[in-house]
Amino acid sequence: MTTTQSTEVPTKAALPPATGTAVRIQNAVIKYGFIFVTVALFLYFALSEGSFRESATLLDTLRYVSVAAILGLGVTLTMAAGGMDMSVGAVAGLGVSVSAQTMVVYNQVGTVAILAVLAAGALAGLLNALLIVVLKIPDMLATLGTMFVIQGGKLILVDGQSITPGMTLDDGSTAPGRFTAGFLKIDRGTVLGIPVSVLVFGGLTVAAWIFLARTRWGRVLYAIGANPEASRLAGIRVGAYRALAYVLSGVLASIGGLILAARIGQGDVSAGTSQLLEAVAVALVGTSVLGRGRPNVWGTALGAVLIGIITTGLTIKGLPYYTQDVVEGAVLILALVFSFTLSKRRTS
Repeated sequence: MTTTQSTEVPTKAALPPATGTAVRIQNAVIKYGFIFVTVALFLYFALSEGSFRESATLLDTLRYVSVAAILGLGVTLTMAAGGMDMSVGAVAGLGVSVSAQTMVVYNQVGTVAILAVLAAGALAGLLNALLIVVLKIPDMLATLGTMFVIQGGKLILVDGQSITPGMTLDDGSTAPGRFTAGFLKIDRGTVLGIPVSVLVFGGLTVAAWIFLARTRWGRVLYAIGANPEASRLAGIRVGAYRALAYVLSGVLASIGGLILAARIGQGDVSAGTSQLLEAVAVALVGTSVLGRGRPNVWGTALGAVLIGIITTGLTIKGLPYYTQDVVEGAVLILALVFSFTLSKRRTS
């Protein structure tokens, strides 16, 4: 007599009730856990600190994170294409120096400064594309090299000094220009009570989402990021699309630099240095939102909001700045656990 054994693979419906419940809870934690953490922190600070829930504080929070968020959008684009732009902070700092040089030293109007900064950002993106696409240098190493070149070149451009209105130039004369009132409104101005920088952040977030999620170019970037060789065999011009991602990242970083310059009101040589870590952090945090496990624009925006909530809440509570760094680092680690540990267990 022979016996037969079933070769059917157990389905989710065939799992014991306890196991099925555990799987559903785990999936819910992966998908909504980070949103829950964000809402919980917001409610905690709002209920414990009266000044936190004031509309002015909330708008200042969004205004504070707008630069890191915009830089994070650029990082998100390059991550979607399988790369990582580590030069965004340096490019933003370059934007601060270029805008100050254009208006204060060369006495030009704000429009000229804006065009010069955007051009500088695009050139930085092209340099990254040249190193990565043409010279085949790994993304992170290439952009790190660009970061150091830009930081050093920026200091050469301004002789290592911050550019301020009324400063003495090398020839002994006084700098003739200043930051124009119209330029300063990029960060200090409001429209219907909403800071201009927040509106720029919101507009760029929607534009980046449309680009990545609703256009062929965005879908191709994701395809390249998932499998560049398969994309190449499918006839996609992988190099051109990756170059596009880095140029867009450079332009977005330069826009962040414009906001930073309008916020500071001078050509601070150290501007933008601290923005890199926050930009990378919000982009990585974004990969864990809704369990996507991949770069996405709304996740990056939510990550920036979360960083803003933590920073503002801890500041109001009077905690020192180094405590904020610890908490932000812990949040980033938590996001990475959601993205890389729990998500892989779900798919394994």
